[in-house]
Amino acid sequence: MKDLGLRRAAPALAVFAAVRLLGLTVLGVWGAAAGSSPHTLLSARWDSLWYARIAAEGYGYEVVLPNGDVHSNLAFFPLLPWLERLVAAVTGLPYGSAGLVVSAVAGLAAAWGVFAVADLLHGRRAGVLAVAAWAALPVGIVQSMAYSESLFTALAAWALYGVLRGRWLTAGLLAAGAGLTRPVGAAVVAAVWVAALLALRRGDRSWRMAAGALLAPLGAAAYVLWVGARTGGGLLGYLDVQGGWGNGFDGGWAFARFIGAKLASSAFAAGAGLLLGVALVLWLYWLCVRQRQPAALLVYCGIVVALALCASGYFGSKPRLLLPAFPLLLPAAVAMARWRTRTAALVLGAAALASALYGAFWLNGSGPP
Repeated sequence: MKDLGLRRAAPALAVFAAVRLLGLTVLGVWGAAAGSSPHTLLSARWDSLWYARIAAEGYGYEVVLPNGDVHSNLAFFPLLPWLERLVAAVTGLPYGSAGLVVSAVAGLAAAWGVFAVADLLHGRRAGVLAVAAWAALPVGIVQSMAYSESLFTALAAWALYGVLRGRWLTAGLLAAGAGLTRPVGAAVVAAVWVAALLALRRGDRSWRMAAGALLAPLGAAAYVLWVGARTGGGLLGYLDVQGGWGNGFDGGWAFARFIGAKLASSAFAAGAGLLLGVALVLWLYWLCVRQRQPAALLVYCGIVVALALCASGYFGSKPRLLLPAFPLLLPAAVAMARWRTRTAALVLGAAALASALYGAFWLNGSGPP
């Protein structure tokens, strides 16, 4: 059994912290030049405001748009605002700042989880490189925001590690936590269930496996059922709430039309870039299949990718929604593990700098709703 103590994971955690520190430093310098507040950009804009309001006041707040659409805070799952409230109570920090603390701790936990999975499957070097690549993604700055992506990725990665190690109770509990964090928690539940079915076929009929499979969906089910009871919409109540935000699942039709409109207009370059981005994501998933990743990882990653690309909501959020799909990076990490250390460091260092610059530009512009 591999040692997953701090000493083994330390290089990966150090790389993650260094990349995140670079991103925050560039954001600070950019903010000083642009007259913007990095703290406000990270903790008090877009979805972070909704999470902070839930932490402060609970559920029940909504905004009615001129076209009649209703933006209800019931669309946001509760684990992050619960943790913000806890941290605020202990430290006295404002809820938005408490969200940054949660995100910072969750980011390290997520990096450790990504390392644990990659290390288990491909060795320590590939684990460190997978973490570096995850931290240096173009929208990696979200990992430092009062958003739920880092928290969700931490829960998902460690749940998947639990599945791979046969620690069913741990996997089930973490999957339940992921289900209280984001709607895509369903991907973690599905991964646990598929792994349990495969284990059952191999003859594993332990009570721990059954308990883990039963625990996995409880978080998401509890919140969805509560929303349905509160809104009077029953089992479809949460989908109605998401519909008020313009979110739904149409198999990618709306996104395809969006890209098509870009290609047919003066924004052809943007449309071509989106098309290439989608092709890259699908190619990376194909490499995961060729790499013969465990079924739990393929199921989890496939559902995360499908929900991100095939949702009909705000298209600018799709890169952010792909952040938890860290198994996509494992083939690249394995390939880079064969390189010289200097070459890998130069490539990932350049990616980290580009990510930091893009993150500062992005947050001072359209941002990641």
